[in-house]
Amino acid sequence: MLNSDQTEIDLPPTHSESESVFSDCGGGGGGRAGTGEDAGGLGLCPQSRVAEAGEAVKKDLQHLSREERRRRRRATAKYRTAHATRERIRVEAFNMAFAELRKLLPTLPPDKKLSKIEILRLAICYISYLNHVLDV
Repeated sequence: MLNSDQTEIDLPPTHSESESVFSDCGGGGGGRAGTGEDAGGLGLCPQSRVAEAGEAVKKDLQHLSREERRRRRRATAKYRTAHATRERIRVEAFNMAFAELRKLLPTLPPDKKLSKIEILRLAICYISYLNHVLDV
């Protein structure tokens, strides 16, 4: 069983129904000719032992709450890098939207650098000014 400091093991891909468990071991008979045994003498290929270890980890994780399983999954390096990439893309899109809004607002000088809150406040004032112009 994993303690709270350890992360979840990345499990190998499972075999499809049409594949034999031994197909990854180079044939159906096993690794040692005539003995029916392969590496380790258990009659299973190394990939099968990894799959069994993965199944044991899954069984150990089944008693955990949904929240705890989610927390452990999020603790993996693969998840963190994917999350960081998504966040970087989101922030870039957010900044591009502010840049587009900034281009639509009149300021003096036109190339003056504005903060995001200044852009929003200026947009509010400009919209109310345009509404006033249309009402007159």
